[in-house]
Amino acid sequence: MDLVLGVDAGATTTRSVLATTDGHVIGRGRAGGANLNSSGRDLADTLRRALGAAVAGADPSMVRLGVLGAAGSAGAGRRVFGTAAVEAWRTMGLPGVPVTTTDLEVAFAAGTWEQQGTLLLSGTGALAARFESGALTHRCDGYGWLLGDEGSAVWIALRALRACLAALDGRGPETALLPATRDLFAITTPPRDPLTSAAAPPAPLITTAAPLPPLDAADPSRDPLDTDHALPGPLDPAAAPGAVDAGREDLAQAILADAFRRPPAELGRLAPAVSALADRGDPVARQICADAAARLLHTFDSVGPPPKSAVVLAGSVLLSPGPVARAVREGLRRRTTTEPSEARDGAGGAAAMAIAHLTGAPAPRAVHARLTSQDQL
Repeated sequence: MDLVLGVDAGATTTRSVLATTDGHVIGRGRAGGANLNSSGRDLADTLRRALGAAVAGADPSMVRLGVLGAAGSAGAGRRVFGTAAVEAWRTMGLPGVPVTTTDLEVAFAAGTWEQQGTLLLSGTGALAARFESGALTHRCDGYGWLLGDEGSAVWIALRALRACLAALDGRGPETALLPATRDLFAITTPPRDPLTSAAAPPAPLITTAAPLPPLDAADPSRDPLDTDHALPGPLDPAAAPGAVDAGREDLAQAILADAFRRPPAELGRLAPAVSALADRGDPVARQICADAAARLLHTFDSVGPPPKSAVVLAGSVLLSPGPVARAVREGLRRRTTTEPSEARDGAGGAAAMAIAHLTGAPAPRAVHARLTSQDQL
């Protein structure tokens, strides 16, 4: 029995699949993010963990080929990712040398069997990519949290954090994003001496960035967006302005310290809260989400989508219910007659690519459907 491995190494999560060449999945693995630009992890170790979980209990010698795709592996990152992939592959005792590619090819393959079309992705990062004959021919954005990724989860989170700081120092309006951000990141401020308004000496603002709970492990008994918390200091402009400024300055500095202690990819976990508050009517959150959708649609237009071809949506922002996904889908309806498909299993897409590399032709449609769960959607 010949086996193939597929790996989708995203900025937040790395997933792997071990499958037969007729499309039956026999093993899966999962590890942390694998983008050196935003995840802050050991890339080779992350890949090794994901591969090891997928092949656990299987005979490594039966693996004919593997395709590993990763965010941040284009251009200057190609050699870094390729080196880490080979190191992890050999550490696991797998034969041969894996094929490495970017997360774009993997996501497009996960969303459609077609060889021509457009990928629009918004997760930790954001971009659009055009494919012809299965090959990437043009991409827009995907330049990372610092220089691009407009409309991504990290982009949304950064604008939410900026809005919180603007609300605290008076440059912007009050917003429910502030208590939601404070609660999600477990941000605390030191007690103040009521007589001197000076910060008490023990304990710095934050010693370490509090780890965020996994997205699928939220406590259902507590609403993480409960905003029934008073902001620091009175909100009445006529009340003691000194006290207001002191409390708000402490919170602003605490947010600042916490944000800089986290890898950028982790900040993206604030994006679902922004979406939820936008749906609840918070004007600031609604504007952030509207801007994100507009930028994603502009990126889609800029890549020059082939008419009447496949459109694949990928990434948590576009595959989760929320105002950004709704606005983007509505915008796509005005632009194309093609109903978008969804890239739900990037690792399965990578496995389908591995079969194509072995046979010299695209994986049969039924095999592709089994690997990418398209037959279950």
